[in-house]
Amino acid sequence: MRSWLADSCSAAVGLCLLAVTPVLAQSVVTYHNSNQRSGAYVIAGLTRQAAANIKPDTGFRAAIDGHVYAQPLFWKPKGANRGLVIVATESNTVYALDEKSGAIVWQRALGTAMPLSQLPCGNIDPMGITGTPAIDPATGTLYLDAMTKTQSGARHMIHALSLVDGSSPGGWPIDVQQALGAQGVSFNSSIQGERGGVLVFQHNLYVVYGGHYGDCGSYRGTVVQIAPATAALTASWQTRANGGGIWAQGGLASDGGDLFITTGNTFGASQWSDGEAIIRLRAGLAHSADSKDYFAPSNWQALDNSDTDLGGTEAIPIDVLVPGKARRVIAFGKDGNAYLASRRNLGGIGGQIQTLSVSSHAIRTAPAVLENPSATLVAFTSAGGGKCGGGNITMLSIAPGGKNPMSVLWCAALSGAGAPVITTTDGSSNALVWVVGAEGDGELHAFDASNGSVVVSGSGTAMNGLHHFQTILATQSRLYVGADNTVYAFKF
Repeated sequence: MRSWLADSCSAAVGLCLLAVTPVLAQSVVTYHNSNQRSGAYVIAGLTRQAAANIKPDTGFRAAIDGHVYAQPLFWKPKGANRGLVIVATESNTVYALDEKSGAIVWQRALGTAMPLSQLPCGNIDPMGITGTPAIDPATGTLYLDAMTKTQSGARHMIHALSLVDGSSPGGWPIDVQQALGAQGVSFNSSIQGERGGVLVFQHNLYVVYGGHYGDCGSYRGTVVQIAPATAALTASWQTRANGGGIWAQGGLASDGGDLFITTGNTFGASQWSDGEAIIRLRAGLAHSADSKDYFAPSNWQALDNSDTDLGGTEAIPIDVLVPGKARRVIAFGKDGNAYLASRRNLGGIGGQIQTLSVSSHAIRTAPAVLENPSATLVAFTSAGGGKCGGGNITMLSIAPGGKNPMSVLWCAALSGAGAPVITTTDGSSNALVWVVGAEGDGELHAFDASNGSVVVSGSGTAMNGLHHFQTILATQSRLYVGADNTVYAFKF
């Protein structure tokens, strides 16, 4: 069978060598478009006027099998005539779709997903690929975790797939439970979920785990490091106490030097043992006990007891650019709070820069960040509270200093719980916040990032089968949204 890249190659041998050594060109290779997990896209043609006229692309028709919780990715190496929209489903099938037509270029089934009836708890049925995969642009390889039904029961299997044709290189997949067990680390796949996005960082692959909905069993928040070159699990980290799941959509985030995670509630801990925290890790998953390398609220035990995790979202590194460069990290919790800490010194127990109550409901969907010389803005969705009544999207403004640098800039009504992204035409101009009304009105929405005025709302954009983790994929000509058994495209 001819590969999609072979079809797009010229007769020149050098161009066809892209199948071996692809070059990144306008691709989206990881969750929220960066290892920082900012959700920021520069789309030259997506002005406010173009956004106001966005329409469903009726020429794009995608028929896939399974529920979609992961964000789609986009792969268009230099020299390719067409890009691929990469979609992974809870049925453990990965699809590469033609960016213009939605036709299947290749697909790969990765084993039977776990029926919910055969898991001790949870709310995804079946459970297969939940966390967003990641692409290594240097090799043109897609990495993902698939919960799989095997003869030995539930297993988290980490796969590597060639983006040329979906084939798998030797040595893959990796059985995470087996690989950790060989190193003396306890890990039971049946009680561990994998909702966080996979991360490729400094030639290593990182995957995070937490519990299922319902918190059954004695699981621990777990991070694994894998060397793709040898398909070997080379390091791991776990919370000291049971629980402490790492379940935010972004999983691990990186500022280019360090790794950051958030953890959820631990069970029965009388002393702080890594739960309810922002934690700094480094390549090799080294973690120190120095208070500079972790933050937890002073009421961490009350958060444990009420299951109001700090870890509702990933910890996002941000830089407040004017004046100077203040290095910060922000996370949102199920307690409705935004937590801001210094990346230079996370501060230990109670060492945050600011805690701001921004919602009367839990915050569970990933935020988006706009950094430019005039402002640092963070958008998030909420089921209610803060300055808005009912469901809303809220924008925070973050100052470089002061006792309380976070403040609410605006909020706007929103029916749904998608994760926002932000587009600009050049890094700052035409800044728009995009979000889908997942599990709400099912519509595509856009707001002016500076004041929250509505740019796109409803009117012919309604979609079915959206789940609350869903976030938008933005490319230079379309927006894509993954849904049950299909992918929607909007053209501008």
